[in-house]
Amino acid sequence: MLPWDRGASRAPEHDRANGEARLVADLARARGDGGRAAEARMAEAVGLAASIGLIVVHTAILPLRIRRPSTLLGEGQVAAIGRAVAEQNVTVAIVDAALSPVQQRNLERAWSCKVIDRTGLILDIFGERAATREGTLQVELAHLEYQRSRLVRSWTHLERQRGGFGFLGGPGETQIEADRRLIGERIVRLKKELEQVRRTRGLHRSARKRVPFPVVALVGYTNAGKSTLFNALTGAEVTTRDQLFATLDPTMRGLVLPSGRKIILSDTVGFISELPHELVAAFRATLEEVAEADVILHVRDAAHPETAAQRADVLAVLEDMVADDTLDPAWPERTIEVLNKADLLGGVAQVPARNGSIAVSAITGEGLDVLGAAIDARIAAGMELADYAIAPQDGARLAWLYQHGEVIDRADDEAGVHVKVRLLPADRARFEQRPLATGEG
Repeated sequence: MLPWDRGASRAPEHDRANGEARLVADLARARGDGGRAAEARMAEAVGLAASIGLIVVHTAILPLRIRRPSTLLGEGQVAAIGRAVAEQNVTVAIVDAALSPVQQRNLERAWSCKVIDRTGLILDIFGERAATREGTLQVELAHLEYQRSRLVRSWTHLERQRGGFGFLGGPGETQIEADRRLIGERIVRLKKELEQVRRTRGLHRSARKRVPFPVVALVGYTNAGKSTLFNALTGAEVTTRDQLFATLDPTMRGLVLPSGRKIILSDTVGFISELPHELVAAFRATLEEVAEADVILHVRDAAHPETAAQRADVLAVLEDMVADDTLDPAWPERTIEVLNKADLLGGVAQVPARNGSIAVSAITGEGLDVLGAAIDARIAAGMELADYAIAPQDGARLAWLYQHGEVIDRADDEAGVHVKVRLLPADRARFEQRPLATGEG
């Protein structure tokens, strides 16, 4: 396994087990951006740190007039944080911004402690939470992409040279060159394995398309309550915690809507502002579930003070998927906005719902019946009305229509059965390609 200094980013296991974690973190945050208050961004950063067991003992919101190439922060800011680090015996400092390898190295030298930027922190969280093979492959790929540019900073043995022969490298190859090459080779292998995972997922999707179940995908900002809503709708027991990134691997369950229509509900990883680009690429297979969904439920935390900014972050990621041809441009037409956590605001009636959004409480169940009806209506709106004449001897085709569509009118006579049926476009195409029974015209 290639080195990744995970142990330095959290408390030692023996300390954590006794509830006496001594590892602490200092978070330095630039002024608010994207319309979001700096205090809210700081609270999110503290939540990210706490989600992997770090104890935050000092925070600082630092306005950046100029982003310095060497340290990001100004000299006075670096000195002030350095004093706080020394006074609190801090061993890890988290800067809630993206740091270049040079900036990271210089800050570590100035503060005499480990420095992690926002990307490294999020990668560490993902590394701890991923459970499935797909998730672990994606996280390892993201880690290696991130670490490849930081070999000079991270590894202490890399100044050595290695004499060599054979495929391991020629004479005079430095250790850092060899390790960078090994990382590159591992990245190539991981991408091949992930491509196989995507093919497997594609086969699963193809199999699901042969079953008459539309797919409904939950998306939203991390900790918006997607998994709690998923459990409330399906009766499943997906892990739910008041914690950022509690869900990293997609989960699917069957669900029967009020109309009796059956669907597949998919819970996906939560989005976050400034999601590391390494993770955007690595988690493409997970986001494919959203791209393939018949209906998208955008779950928002209606009680969060930054709910509007969180909404903008999610929409930005979805638009990036459109730009990458991962998601079709018409995705808003099949999206329902769900304003969750209405119980924290006094109930559904107290949540201002606009432009077709639906207020719910996944905890109390209030509003879930309205949401179910809305999903029903959205799926029906995407279906096409067709008329078919079925020969008397072709009971299998008639049964297929009943199984995959909604028969809204039927007339039987000596010539056979005339049906008016509502079908999803893909199901209609499949039905019309089915062979006719012998003797059917």
